[in-house]
Amino acid sequence: MKPFTTLTAVAAPFDMANIDTDRIIPVRFLRKLRNDKAGYDPYLFHDMRFDGAGKEKPDFVLNQPAWRQAGILVAGANFGCGSSREGAVYALLDYGIRAVIAPSFGDIHYANELQNGMLPAILPEEICRGLREQLQAEPGATLAIDLPAQTVTDTIGEAHPFMIDPVYKERLLKGLDDIGLVLERLPAIESFENRYHADKPWLA
Repeated sequence: MKPFTTLTAVAAPFDMANIDTDRIIPVRFLRKLRNDKAGYDPYLFHDMRFDGAGKEKPDFVLNQPAWRQAGILVAGANFGCGSSREGAVYALLDYGIRAVIAPSFGDIHYANELQNGMLPAILPEEICRGLREQLQAEPGATLAIDLPAQTVTDTIGEAHPFMIDPVYKERLLKGLDDIGLVLERLPAIESFENRYHADKPWLA
């Protein structure tokens, strides 16, 4: 998993609340194979980005030139509610989005973002609204996220602090998922196994 320390990227004002995971990636696309050559990025917000003929909807934020390369979304409340599909996070990552800033998240989606190296940063509703207004006034502007300092710096240089569980913070900084956490303790695990089997050879 790629570590997350700091990120300065184009931020898209995603001015919608209660975006569920089926809107992030419709369930019919989860049958598609995801690998290094074929990611889930074409399916991100598919039914919002494209019409029935597969043509881009020009009014959708990520179809507009200033925000096509967005690496950060600033969304409304309850982002990622609904079903627990991890494919929603894969679609965001494959598109190039490493962080979502919102007033709140669906609990499981929040955990899935952290598990896959994304940062879900929670800021108050009025701060998120202000960020979106700044981004709409200056299309293509960047935001800066500093995970060690736990701040989001807006387009005029004001830093807004956010909270994150220290355990999740450390995992993001080190780029550790659940498997990575176990492998960090591999020498101790192997040492225990060797002692255990030496004491109880009949179990080998």
